[in-house]
Amino acid sequence: MSMHTLFKAALILMLLAAIFSLGQALFYMMTERPDSNPKRMAWALTRRIGFSLGVFLLVIIGILTGLLKPHGLGG
Repeated sequence: MSMHTLFKAALILMLLAAIFSLGQALFYMMTERPDSNPKRMAWALTRRIGFSLGVFLLVIIGILTGLLKPHGLGG
């Protein structure tokens, strides 16, 4: 496998992990009782923020190293 393929796979996995964590937080929000401690939901949202920052950093690193090539819209 080439470095481009591995980098893009890591980027997609991080994005999917962020989406999964967001879904977990929604599930915890809907199923927990109002009088319970919302630690599981807060922890899922914290993980989502971490994964999203990881995706952002991977995109920046990919652009700076040439592994990702951005393109403009309309031209």
